[in-house]
Amino acid sequence: MNARQGFIGQPVQRKEDARFLTGRGQYTDDMIQHGQTYAYFLRSPYAHARIKGIAIDAAKAAPGVLGVYTGADFRNVGGLPCGWLITSVDGTPMKEPKHPILCDDKALYVGDAVALVVAETYAQAKEAAALIEVDYDELVPVVDTARAKNAGSSVHESAPDNVCYTWTIGDRADVDAAVAAAPHVSKLSFRNNRLIPNAIEPRCANAVYNPSDESYTLHVANQNPHVERLLMCAFVLGIPEHKMRVVAPDVGGGFGSKIFLYAEETAITWASKHVGRPIKWTADRSEAFLTDAHGRDHVTTAELATDKDGRFLALRVHTTANLGAYLSTFASSVPTILYATLLAGQYATPKIFCEVIGVFTNTAPVDAYRGAGRPEATYVVERMVETAARDLGIDPAEIRRRNFIKTFPYATPVGLTYDTGDFDTMLTRGQELADVAGFAARRAASEAKGLKRGLGYSAYIEACGLAPSNIAGALGARAGLFEAGEVRVHPTGKVTVFTGSHSHGQGHETTFAQIVADKLGIPLDDVNIEHGDTAKVLFGMGTYGSRSLSVGGTAIVKAVDKVIAKGKKIAAHLMEAADTDVEFEDGVFKVAGTDKSVPFASVSLTAYVPHNYPLDKLEPGLNENAFYDPTNFTYPSGTYICEVEVDPLTGVVRIERFTAVDDFGNIVNPMIVEGQVHGGLAQGIGQALLEHGQYDTDSGQLLTGSYMDYAMPRADDLPHFVVETSKGTPCTHNPLGVKGCGEAGAIGSPPAVINAICDALGLRDMPMPATPHTVWQAMQSRTR
Repeated sequence: MNARQGFIGQPVQRKEDARFLTGRGQYTDDMIQHGQTYAYFLRSPYAHARIKGIAIDAAKAAPGVLGVYTGADFRNVGGLPCGWLITSVDGTPMKEPKHPILCDDKALYVGDAVALVVAETYAQAKEAAALIEVDYDELVPVVDTARAKNAGSSVHESAPDNVCYTWTIGDRADVDAAVAAAPHVSKLSFRNNRLIPNAIEPRCANAVYNPSDESYTLHVANQNPHVERLLMCAFVLGIPEHKMRVVAPDVGGGFGSKIFLYAEETAITWASKHVGRPIKWTADRSEAFLTDAHGRDHVTTAELATDKDGRFLALRVHTTANLGAYLSTFASSVPTILYATLLAGQYATPKIFCEVIGVFTNTAPVDAYRGAGRPEATYVVERMVETAARDLGIDPAEIRRRNFIKTFPYATPVGLTYDTGDFDTMLTRGQELADVAGFAARRAASEAKGLKRGLGYSAYIEACGLAPSNIAGALGARAGLFEAGEVRVHPTGKVTVFTGSHSHGQGHETTFAQIVADKLGIPLDDVNIEHGDTAKVLFGMGTYGSRSLSVGGTAIVKAVDKVIAKGKKIAAHLMEAADTDVEFEDGVFKVAGTDKSVPFASVSLTAYVPHNYPLDKLEPGLNENAFYDPTNFTYPSGTYICEVEVDPLTGVVRIERFTAVDDFGNIVNPMIVEGQVHGGLAQGIGQALLEHGQYDTDSGQLLTGSYMDYAMPRADDLPHFVVETSKGTPCTHNPLGVKGCGEAGAIGSPPAVINAICDALGLRDMPMPATPHTVWQAMQSRTR
């Protein structure tokens, strides 16, 4: 492609795919260090048990074993920290029990790490672990989310009622009065089912200690290596940050589950010094099911008050959120700041109140998973809107139109200010693409075959690019939420970009290069993107919350602007003009109103060979960095319309059509954006129809610990998606006008699917996942 055509908005093929498709990707498990050793973690078979004693002598004497470590070895180091402090409604801080690296006196969920064995080979480490004898005193586990509060057994002594916090937003009395006085109130109680991330690449880490300079290098499958380093060094192991290099190479999927600081990489980093050899740990799939942070798991009761014409008066929500056995890195913020602040949705609901009770249970920790709070909020809002429409006999699309926010900026009653949007247009376009006008005929054709057909809407909005840092800090964040970018122009005009964002499949090496090549007017192949290495990148907050382009991309743009500004000064000197008269366009510096010009590559060479250079005014070189802290979230939105066909004899649901119309603001690469939407839709539909992480309520055993029991969506579970992303409203507060696209599909799709099933069967509610058995049971209950 000719650089002068511009790259922003073009469906450029991904630069990184060549190495991925030819097996040349470099993942953490691909790396074998000199003197490599291997780790195996012995894990608790019990959900809740006191550890009375551990016998490790036989394991230590086993062939190839270099070290065996237990919780006693880690008593003098910190626990894994939680990155967000939530304050309860009574003003007290959340309960924050220590999350030990290895279990000390108690194991708190099945899979909790009890001992670490390091050996010459993985097989030797695993065999030695089998020789460890643990004396467990099994305790009563707390498993059920809804019954965790005052369950009669305590996960932590510091939280005897298992409540971590009780948090609220909104005016309770005002909303209670509005609900009591409303002409109509629709009410539902439902569960947002627990999900297990299942990235293609399991978690992996490889740690090495260098005694010559007392430094550590950790290769790890992680979404934000700088935060990994900060948390591990400053809060747990006490290692100076400049003595720790964290490298996150190619990462095969994350969806949030690889944001967090986990016990395993922390333990092997600590042990690498004691063993004096590199230590690698790679999770097998069973470990991933047991120990990767899970997602969702909310139990909610919601009430939507309306007038007789279906106009919204108030929304009242009570949610109990399962946090698992320990507070994971961002766990506390997901059911609060990232959830309840989105309960306005796309609607001008004047009064909203939400109470959230976060509870500890003897299950795997629950944290951010694709969407992180926004899918849960959208499910509440869109199920309530659909239910109110059917209660009142109003068309579901019409009740949405009556209540859409029409003017912007709009301050919601739950703390957010939407800067822009066009919700009515999104809905109208969705109806056109979904051929809603022809739905009645299709429904009749299904009825003739003995099948039920339904149509379901979901009008979602999300908040992306968590910001600004000062506001987030006031709300409990314990880290900044900015991003850093560095643009290094080489003498030949080639460019290396260092970004604090990180890719685990999103195509950053292409998208970021498109932005830089477009702004500098240079070929795309002249731009190289570097990320994921704390030794190369100045600083960064990583990738999550659909922040990469809006926050990380903007930091890069700011750095490019600095490069151009300096380049103008150099070019002005070369052309004997005032820098205020120099313009830059399509890779060429020009003096306005003249034919004088100098190409970008000549300016970059001059910067490094300063024979004709304003040395009295400028330093040599052309290398700039920038930090960007957004002034607001970005607010992607859209309308999703799902059409299903249900077999009433078997309960099998088939998605016949799915239409997604998204407002992502300006689009840099439409092909990549469409791929992100497709992936999100697959995960959202998986939640709606198939996926459910389940524990036995008596024993706390994970019942869905393999693909035999946990149903991931396959190709034949998904329809051909109709996706449109090109007609958005630009974000008003970042220079690219972008909003974020990575999580939308997973946010908007579950309620669309469930609304369609309820419409098909004439049911008020359908639990997720709507498996054939669940659907069939619901139909039988209705006929009784």
